[in-house]
Amino acid sequence: MLDDLTTQQVLYWSTMLAAIFSGSAAVLDARGKQVDLFGILIIAFCAALGGGTLRDVLLDRPVFWIVDHYYLIMAWLGAIATFYLARWVSLSPRWYVVPDAAALALYAVAGTQAALTVGVSWLVASFMGMLTAVAGGILRDILCNDEPMVFRGELYATAAWCGSLLMIFLLELGLSIGIASTATVVLIFAMRLSAIRWKLVLPSNRQK
Repeated sequence: MLDDLTTQQVLYWSTMLAAIFSGSAAVLDARGKQVDLFGILIIAFCAALGGGTLRDVLLDRPVFWIVDHYYLIMAWLGAIATFYLARWVSLSPRWYVVPDAAALALYAVAGTQAALTVGVSWLVASFMGMLTAVAGGILRDILCNDEPMVFRGELYATAAWCGSLLMIFLLELGLSIGIASTATVVLIFAMRLSAIRWKLVLPSNRQK
């Protein structure tokens, strides 16, 4: 089944699912910030679509959510559903790391594949995969008045970049896009949750 997936299918569904997860994660991350529903939709928009927008502008591609507005709809549906669910069910803000990790992995796959389709080098493609995955989270954290997660705490951008490099490597070996994408998602998701569980961080320049 994984061998039957096409490049366009992987790009479409990974981006669509990532938009839903990012919208959901944005709501959970914004809890306690006294943000109304309209504010939630703006935060969800930036979180879910910001990274891909930046990628498409840099690669001189049509911006994906303008071409297909269903990405915008699904991001907002994910946000609205989580917004109301959180009003009925007590959810810890820490729960947002799960959908956020899923979105991180899916957007890395989509960003890497989108870059490869325009013929850039492996280094640029891997960086675009990482940028697609983390830029929306940076915007979300700024809007929530938090220090961007990519600059602090457990492995985040590193996990996305490692996954993007793995995807390119597997494709170069001749593996199908479906298998390469699945392996990439598993690696990034596992790295991110493992980093949170065991407090895995890169060295920083903070003074004691």
